[in-house]
Amino acid sequence: NTAAVAAHASGVVVYCNAAAENLFSRTRRELIGEQVVDLLVPQDHRGGGREVFGHVMRGAPWSGRLPFPDPEGVVTNLDVTATPLRREGRIVGVLFVLEDASEERPTRGRQQRVAARLARLAQVTAELVAADDLEAVTKIVISQAADAAGATIATLMRLVGEDTLAMVGVRAADETIATRWSTFPMSLPTPAADCIRAREPVILTGRDEIDARYPDLEKAAPGERTLVLLPLVSSGRALGAISLSFPGRRVFTSAEREFLRLLADTCAQAMDRIQARQEAEERAYKLRFLTEASAELSSSLDYHTTLSNVARLGVPEFADWCSVSLLEDGELRTLAVVHVDPEKVAYAQELRRRFPPDPDALHGEWSVIRTGQSELIPEITDEILAAAAQDPEQLRIARELNLRSTVSVPLSAHGKVLGVMTWVSANESRLFSEADLAFVEDLAQRAAVAIDNAELHSQTREAAVRLQRAVLPDRLRAVPGWRLASFYSPSGRTEVGGDFYDVLPVDGGVAFFVGDVMGRGVAAAAAMAQMRAAVRSYVALDPAPERVVDNLDTMFEKYEYSQLVTLVYVLADDTRGELRIVNAGHPPPVLLRADGEVETLSEPVTPPLGLGLGRAHRQGFSVPFGRSDTLLLYTDGLIERRVEDIDVGQKRLATACEILAREDLHEALAELAESVRDHTREDDVAALAARRL
Repeated sequence: NTAAVAAHASGVVVYCNAAAENLFSRTRRELIGEQVVDLLVPQDHRGGGREVFGHVMRGAPWSGRLPFPDPEGVVTNLDVTATPLRREGRIVGVLFVLEDASEERPTRGRQQRVAARLARLAQVTAELVAADDLEAVTKIVISQAADAAGATIATLMRLVGEDTLAMVGVRAADETIATRWSTFPMSLPTPAADCIRAREPVILTGRDEIDARYPDLEKAAPGERTLVLLPLVSSGRALGAISLSFPGRRVFTSAEREFLRLLADTCAQAMDRIQARQEAEERAYKLRFLTEASAELSSSLDYHTTLSNVARLGVPEFADWCSVSLLEDGELRTLAVVHVDPEKVAYAQELRRRFPPDPDALHGEWSVIRTGQSELIPEITDEILAAAAQDPEQLRIARELNLRSTVSVPLSAHGKVLGVMTWVSANESRLFSEADLAFVEDLAQRAAVAIDNAELHSQTREAAVRLQRAVLPDRLRAVPGWRLASFYSPSGRTEVGGDFYDVLPVDGGVAFFVGDVMGRGVAAAAAMAQMRAAVRSYVALDPAPERVVDNLDTMFEKYEYSQLVTLVYVLADDTRGELRIVNAGHPPPVLLRADGEVETLSEPVTPPLGLGLGRAHRQGFSVPFGRSDTLLLYTDGLIERRVEDIDVGQKRLATACEILAREDLHEALAELAESVRDHTREDDVAALAARRL
């Protein structure tokens, strides 16, 4: 009772058995040479028949039900199994196995085929349980599940956001369907949208029913059709839909309907499981990305390099493109453009050069700059590209760059927009979401702080360096009868501190002073500048040590200076051959005598300036200073070390001072400072050496 018909690749019948002769009421000689599709289905169903033939010729077996016109013109149903015929690995034809599908005459073969179909569906559900990514799920659904059910067209759709369906995979003779329907809104009247909203299968039997309910629905194949839409729901959450399209008017048994429901449920659970794992992996990736980006941004004050490196961290794992642009003097300058393909980077730069962004545009980088608001475009459609293009050439280039989704966020710090960071996806399966927007905004905030800190540091450092150059002498002026040398090493990132020094020729001798303003950075440098200027002014009035320091005390008292300052002031009297000294809380001077003896002038020491103790506490003293004697003044940064008493540092300095007997005093002082100072300690170091010739 089972008819068999074999057809050549051209569709011509080349073989039939006796049961086929009985089925068609024609002899074998009459059947051979006929078109198999014309024999099998009525004229208005031949589109579906040709679809089945082409489907099998592409290598996929098919089983299902087709309408059959018997010799009397009555249309009945046949259970059809079609398999490809191969010769030497090449498909050369199709074998059709035909059996009456009438419910009144159930056959053992039909029961076996139904059982086999259900067994294949059961196998498909088992494979879905083991699938570990969306690509595997897609292949199982549009290939194995479709074959098991007998569908010639199959589609898997995923819900993106709340109102967009994305076509994850499709199997159809018309390959352009995937492009035209890659994404579409839930608001469109489609069977997929309706089944997802109702969370119930939608079954449409026959072209009339399809056209009546969805008159504008695109026809995926000609002739009679049966459409089955299965909603994918897991844990009460809609994830998408499966669409199966069958040639002819297909009637499903209760067992087949139940297995289709099971297929949808298993597919939904697999997608939910995979999506949950991907979301966990994505959260872990974003956390790792932020950690690495933060480390990169804090690694250097060169934000040009660090921002480029941050952009590279996100390509291609997070996006296919990243660009960073900064606002400079009213112009938007691209700082970095990163893509996995260097040729596309050059392409994008050429596009920007030829078609610079419009500052008045309602969307894009300039809009983000003007408003300070982020901009998310989950899906860049061709309509959006066409609307943004200035001319056909720009539109062509934009299309070739394959822009699919974008998010742009402002780089803002302290209420000021410094620039814009843009991430672009060129992959239909990676469309940015609100969660991605929040992530990029977090990253941009960190980048903006890094930019702001770098610019602030640059400005502060420049101001500090200028201040230092303006205040501290680059070189000591030559003083007849004296050899002079100085050493200065600031601490801190601003490269300027509160240590100061100077040498001033006066009538009958020379004035030397070294001081230290407590603190560091620009504030200390500014106070240092004031102190140095004040000392120089008071020396001009009267260089006597007691008078100079007395005037400084008066200044602190009247103007309520809040800074603490230590100072040692020395007046060398050439006529008397002595040094007159006042020490205001400063480390004691050291004398290297011509005979090599070292003296530390540790007494007396008066309180630092700024303590408010008045002028009565100042007491000066005098020491002899002969020919070839050397005086050393310095700040505490030269002798202080961690977990060490300062007396130890003073003794170490006194021991090393013999180096100052060298002819080249400048070189000797630098070597002395480097040998005794603590290089692990951040403190300013200033030193002044003077030898009487």
